[in-house]
Amino acid sequence: MSPTEYDLIVIGTGTAGSIVARRCRKAGWNVAIVDELPYGGTCALRGCDPKKVLVGAAELIDWARRMQGRGIDGDLRIDWPALMAFKRTFTEPTPPKKEQSLASAGIATLHGTARFETGTTIRVGDRMLAARHIVIATGARASMLPIQGAELMTLSDEFLELDTLPKRLVFVGGGYVSFEFAHVAARAGAEVVILHRGERPLRGFDGELVDRLVKTGSERGVRVEVRAAVEEIVRDVGGLTVRTRDGRTFAADLVVHGGGRVPNTDALALDAGRVQRAEDGGVVVNEFLQSVSNPAVYAAGDVAATEVPALTPVSSHHGHVVADNLLRGNSRRTDLTEVPSVVFAIPPLAMVGLTEDAARAKAMRYRVRTEDASAWYSTRRTGESHAASKVLIEEGSERILGVHLFGPNAAEVINVFAIAIRAGMTAEEIWETTFAYPTGASDVSYVI
Repeated sequence: MSPTEYDLIVIGTGTAGSIVARRCRKAGWNVAIVDELPYGGTCALRGCDPKKVLVGAAELIDWARRMQGRGIDGDLRIDWPALMAFKRTFTEPTPPKKEQSLASAGIATLHGTARFETGTTIRVGDRMLAARHIVIATGARASMLPIQGAELMTLSDEFLELDTLPKRLVFVGGGYVSFEFAHVAARAGAEVVILHRGERPLRGFDGELVDRLVKTGSERGVRVEVRAAVEEIVRDVGGLTVRTRDGRTFAADLVVHGGGRVPNTDALALDAGRVQRAEDGGVVVNEFLQSVSNPAVYAAGDVAATEVPALTPVSSHHGHVVADNLLRGNSRRTDLTEVPSVVFAIPPLAMVGLTEDAARAKAMRYRVRTEDASAWYSTRRTGESHAASKVLIEEGSERILGVHLFGPNAAEVINVFAIAIRAGMTAEEIWETTFAYPTGASDVSYVI
């Protein structure tokens, strides 16, 4: 059987893959896209969007509780089945709409698991496809954890589909997923604990602000146990029991996998496509996001073996970089020094730029401005009692190197600093900028 010929085949229908497919099709290329999962990708279906729906409800509950005795009377509660039904109004229409949109643009839409046959051909079921270029944008999946009984864990995808919320939840791993879902579950009335094997969770964020988040969470029902490497999960009469290597046990009705994600490449038969893989399974790429071993292949988003965080804005940026390099020849490199990152806990923790550890590793000369904003107007008016900031300023140039925020406005205000860092603004230039008051951004000049 002769393969169907295309200019481009894209594997994956998330943010990165969709951008590449659309831009190349708009330029006149013959494009096919394939996915083994419903069309739409992680962010729209199993990550950012549905998660933020749940977080929004939890924030409302938390705000109402904080305002008790401050003009608000009566307690609100989360109706979990109704909240999940609302969440599905965002996720369920996405796959057919996404597929129809791609097809309307003239892109061939295929379903099934793609496997490389050669460096420029793939098989999808009983169909053979060939192309001048192939883009891998298959995202990430939950990592395999060396835990006896790991099959008893619920994945983050599955957590977002729970029709009812169990009473006792244990989250394994101290990353984004665990903190965000734990904060939601606690506001919904569940008893939650996060088990983290290391000394400090949320690696990559400022340690002092992480400590503040942990302390704040503990006051509101989110318990964090460090140096708690999980060894075994067993099912018993009472539900599930989680055992750590040091002998501690934790009872649960549900154990959630929050132990990290790895590139989703196992089913692709990359060796047959002469595509080199990194140790974690990611596609090894050059500065143009092109495979170092097969120049016909590019990778974008979480599946690419780069040092940038696995975030949706990164996937979007990757999609445009790959599209530019396909259409114009390798000419564009990634530029992601100012990508902000947020842990949507309550209150949220946000960062952009360098941490102190990263600045020291680069032997940079800088000073640190730290502020406890717990008593600031912008914090107190919401009934919140926890907020803080840390800013790294380069000595001599006065450029902003990194910003770390914790508090009710952190998730939005961090974007102001992302623009400032990208523009190379100095501390004085930011300080002299006038912001609307009273808004979260009006605090910007006070943290510099």
